[in-house]
Amino acid sequence: MEISEKLQGILATLPIKPGCYIYRNTEGTIIYVGKAISLKNRVRSYFHSDTSHDAKTRRLVREIVDIEWIVVGSELEALILEMNLIKKHRPKYNIRLKDDKRYPYIKVHWNEPFPKVTVTRQMVEDGSRYFGPYTSAWAVYQTLEALRRIFPYLTCDREITGLDKRACLYFDIKLCIAPCIGAASQEGYRQMISDFMDFLGGHSEDIVTRLETEMQKASEEMRFEKAAALRDQLKAVVSIIERQKIVFASDYLDSDVLAMARSDGEACVQIFFIRGGKLIGREYFILEGTEDTADKEVITEFVKQFYTEAANIPEQLLLPEEIEEAKIIGQWLRSKRGGEKVELFVPKEGQPHELVKMAAENASETLQALRTQWQADAHKQEQALGELQSALKLSAPPNRIECYDVSHTQGVATVGAMIVFEQGVPAKGLYRKFNIDSTSIGAPDDFASMEEMLTRRFRRWKGSQETESGPGSKPDASFSFLPDLIIIDGGKGQLSRVVKVLEQFELFDKVPVVGLAKQEEEIFFPHNSQPLLLPRHSQGLYLVQRIRDEAHRYGITAHRARRSKQGLASQLDSIPNIGPARRKALLKHFGSMDKIREASINELAAVKGMNENAAESIKAHLE
Repeated sequence: MEISEKLQGILATLPIKPGCYIYRNTEGTIIYVGKAISLKNRVRSYFHSDTSHDAKTRRLVREIVDIEWIVVGSELEALILEMNLIKKHRPKYNIRLKDDKRYPYIKVHWNEPFPKVTVTRQMVEDGSRYFGPYTSAWAVYQTLEALRRIFPYLTCDREITGLDKRACLYFDIKLCIAPCIGAASQEGYRQMISDFMDFLGGHSEDIVTRLETEMQKASEEMRFEKAAALRDQLKAVVSIIERQKIVFASDYLDSDVLAMARSDGEACVQIFFIRGGKLIGREYFILEGTEDTADKEVITEFVKQFYTEAANIPEQLLLPEEIEEAKIIGQWLRSKRGGEKVELFVPKEGQPHELVKMAAENASETLQALRTQWQADAHKQEQALGELQSALKLSAPPNRIECYDVSHTQGVATVGAMIVFEQGVPAKGLYRKFNIDSTSIGAPDDFASMEEMLTRRFRRWKGSQETESGPGSKPDASFSFLPDLIIIDGGKGQLSRVVKVLEQFELFDKVPVVGLAKQEEEIFFPHNSQPLLLPRHSQGLYLVQRIRDEAHRYGITAHRARRSKQGLASQLDSIPNIGPARRKALLKHFGSMDKIREASINELAAVKGMNENAAESIKAHLE
């Protein structure tokens, strides 16, 4: 293959050191991240005769126009940097977890005197304990609902003193042990939360033994109500334990069992979690970008990405085959486990081998079921777009639909929301919000706000058409393409303002627009008083409702954020010596009023544009 002069210059200067390399395409987008013990040897290998490369690598190399590299001190540092870069940029030629939103965790706030239990999507080093990640938030909440009946943890925000006169309703229905009124001591409450964490971790033998001992003691001391409560808790614990399949002796290493199934460029990895010899749970994860890639490489990439996010690392990973970089990955997992060894083991016989086979069968069945579901969803989307094309008399299916909504509170903090659906699904990267200056349009005026928003949207479109061939231009995909259909959340009044804007930009005959009335889901057309009612159970109506609801959700969220920011700003506006420039600098530097309130005079004075007098004025008014 022919290599550009620019790439030849880069290849000639590559260092013979460990590090990560980053490939970019003509648009400057990162398309691949890799690591190497020797950057020079590894990167150059991509540009040798491509007969030995698979089809995916050949496609990658044809797109490379620029190369960056980062030198690190060791192979382990290169591994960690590579994982972080892939997680941040999600390059299209890297294997990656599909729908890689942050997966949910169960968080136990162990650093608090009376720890609460919550669900979060981000691990923070704040002294809390985490369990997960899980693939389904719904399943997490179902688990917590069941466990709360056994371990009735706090969910309120009360300051626990033990001196409150009354407990809340949860105490009455036995979903809280009410340390707020002194019904449980801090020691007793923390012991219960400790049991809760042990149970989540799959280690329940000590819990059962201790509950039996405490129940017996309470009975001997004739504290029969306490004994009965312990008996009920013990029965609930044993009931769940009995549903967990015992696969090994209790002294067997805590293990994760991994196996994989593949189909059409996607892979499903199933994990069984074995703790204390019991199968306590399982999760599946889908990876994409796996075409033309060997199984061992796919499993390797999964191990790196999953255990980057995992809250707990077991003593042993049971794998379907040997993985690449096993030694350095084992070293990395050991560091994540606090220096304790993690064994990577491929079982060839016996019960461990049978478990890997069972995980593979589950992975295959899961992937098949998901593909059937994806195909059904795609069919529904295709059906919905076809129904809209027919009902609205469009020349083609509306593959790009834009919907607009206006949100405010009595004219304050008005925000216009633009959301985009492509092929019947949300294209969230194309959503945009418009801050509306209510003083310029007369507040509150939804019609004028809608007109301003659409005017700004199509002014951006017109600008992109005029500059798209200019040097270095990179048009915003949110605005540079015309929609196949515009939906306005509102009736005839809103619709007339949008028509006015489309006529202004000579787009009325090019861009179909309809209004959706809130009451009867009536669809209104320009210059037509007769509304259309889509069939009540049609896919077309469901799609229109989803789009409208998404626009409303996005608009409300943006409005609340703006209103909150205005509220913060107004607190600063009332302080002498703090004008718009200082207010903006303070909020930019500290990020929140709480941080400003906590800052010292010296810290405040150090902000650009501030001085000691202004800082003292802030402290005097906010404390």
